[in-house]
Amino acid sequence: MRILILGGSRFLGRAFAAEALDAGHDVTVFNRGRSGPDLPGVTAVRGDRENPADLERLVAEGTAAGPWDAVVDTSGYVPKTVGAGARALAEAAGAYLFISSASAFADFPSRPLTADSPLFDCPPDATDGEYGPLKAGCERAIRENFPGRVLVHYPGIILGPHETSGRLTWWLSRIARGGEVLAPGDPKRPMQLIDARDIARFGLHCIEAGDPGRYLLAGPKGHTTFGEWLAACAQTTGSDAHFTWAPDEVLLEHEVTIWSGLPLWSPQEGEAAAVWDKDSAPALAAGLVCRPIEDTVRDTWAWLKDAPSLADEDGRINGHGLAPAEEQRILAALKH
Repeated sequence: MRILILGGSRFLGRAFAAEALDAGHDVTVFNRGRSGPDLPGVTAVRGDRENPADLERLVAEGTAAGPWDAVVDTSGYVPKTVGAGARALAEAAGAYLFISSASAFADFPSRPLTADSPLFDCPPDATDGEYGPLKAGCERAIRENFPGRVLVHYPGIILGPHETSGRLTWWLSRIARGGEVLAPGDPKRPMQLIDARDIARFGLHCIEAGDPGRYLLAGPKGHTTFGEWLAACAQTTGSDAHFTWAPDEVLLEHEVTIWSGLPLWSPQEGEAAAVWDKDSAPALAAGLVCRPIEDTVRDTWAWLKDAPSLADEDGRINGHGLAPAEEQRILAALKH
């Protein structure tokens, strides 16, 4: 197939490009060339999706050999911009796969999710707002311009090589330093993590199969726990780290920022009670395969060791993680 990826040089877009190339597809990427090098083997068209002239040039250059079979959009965030791009591409591609987010659902993360849960009410021409509603508006904008030809996937927490958000990467960096590590909440708390490469492989499978389903993408229930995840980090890094688990109420008392202070931690009650309760069974039945979390941790560490440092002077990555002094203060308080 001929595949156009809007993005294609960072994390999830890069994973799609790599999986598509490995499958033998003809891959075009459209990006500004600022976020990183394109993978060898792709056809790169430079441009900004906010610039109509760049979109016109993309269509002219990219379809010289015929239309694309599908567009893969991993970088759409503003409905009005996404809608303009979809209009420009409507006659140049057969299908449009939009990678949305679990955050597009109005009930997330307070209530369990299915792919039929209600989306936020965001218009298709919105230009500003919060992340989740904007993702819902982007989907509406695409459906207006690719009627009957849209695939929408809603990932949960995405991990894997080239992840720079600071979720797995911060934990790997911290655990690699060894010693006593502050761990959050309950080590038996189940998690539904998913590797970017598995999202890409499933997305391409759906395009190839002509499957227009709406799917929640997350690891199957029982895939891993917080304790198993951190233990995999310790084993992978060869660290002597040992974990001291702090109850939710202690972390709240010490004003640890939910979700980012200790990445992916949130209390098991309240507004984020169902953050790890997504119904991924339909996607699994349709062909989604989630690799063991140990494989994701291993491959991410192999990449991270050779990557430029992502951390600031306090060891945080993209605002994620605790400064060493703060971690030690909480660990000391737990002993009294």
